[in-house]
Amino acid sequence: MLARDRVLALLVAVVWGLNFPATALALEHFPPFLLAAVRFTLLAVPTLLFVPRPRIPFGRLVLVGVGLGILQFAFLYLGMAAGMPSGLASLVLQASAPFTVVLAGVFLRERLTGRQVVGVGIAVCALAAIAVHRAQAAALLPVVLTLCGALGWAIGNVATRRAGATNPLHLTLWWSVVPPVPMAVLALTVEGPTRIETALGTAFTADALPADLGLLYIVLVATLVGYGIWSRLLATYPSSTVAPFSMLVPVVGVLASWAAFGEVPDVVEVLAGAVVVGGVLWASRPVRGGGAGAGALRASGGGPLPATPTHTPTSTAPGPGPAAPSSPASGAAVSPGAGGAPR
Repeated sequence: MLARDRVLALLVAVVWGLNFPATALALEHFPPFLLAAVRFTLLAVPTLLFVPRPRIPFGRLVLVGVGLGILQFAFLYLGMAAGMPSGLASLVLQASAPFTVVLAGVFLRERLTGRQVVGVGIAVCALAAIAVHRAQAAALLPVVLTLCGALGWAIGNVATRRAGATNPLHLTLWWSVVPPVPMAVLALTVEGPTRIETALGTAFTADALPADLGLLYIVLVATLVGYGIWSRLLATYPSSTVAPFSMLVPVVGVLASWAAFGEVPDVVEVLAGAVVVGGVLWASRPVRGGGAGAGALRASGGGPLPATPTHTPTSTAPGPGPAAPSSPASGAAVSPGAGGAPR
């Protein structure tokens, strides 16, 4: 992966890490399913009016929206509403990275290099250390709900790469058209008209201002900027090369939650967070010599890449994800969240 793209992946990690305290603020006023419905409606309306639909099969577009928009955020918001602290939520949701590696191996036939296996393994072990250390901070149900959200993100990651959209921003906007109606139905069924009416009726009061600002951050920064960059990276590199960068999100999420809500991290969390960063960055370092980079963009038979990769054929795209077959002729190039991603 090029240094510029690694910086972009790190920027997404920062944006999504800050998204967790923003979500916690929004959930203080809006119930979870209503928050998701409002979030995606604010994106869907201008998208339907002004943005051309990506030239990809409609079913693939729906699958991206189901994974990144419905499954990820329905379960994440439910978990946080059920008591999952925002810092711990940012950690548990990063189970999406190993989930993505597994799904990409099964459905895209991507393969891991030795460096990627070691790097992802180190990062996962560090995340596990943080989770064990903070296990007392949340009951079992919020953790399980958040893990289900992580699986939804992983499904969206693989679906995004498989979609092969030529314009990642258009894909980001159009998958946001999928969740509003299902989320609105869930809000009416689970949360009820009275709770919805109260939340919307008081949305422009002074008491709701922090929640409104949190919602704006979620829509404008976390979704448009975060998922726009994320989709571009997934269109260029194997999904399992990009996905492990999401394991950097909890480092930002824990620190941001500390600053916003006083969720103080201790020495174990700080040291483990540093190991996560080191594992991901080490695994994403280019391998000297060889043509593995070109092969890495031919990880499966998923159709052509939507755009010419920004790196040369002799560079590598190793990252903490699967490598490509050794022979350039062994498979066609392919063009996930993240999802995504409130990520």
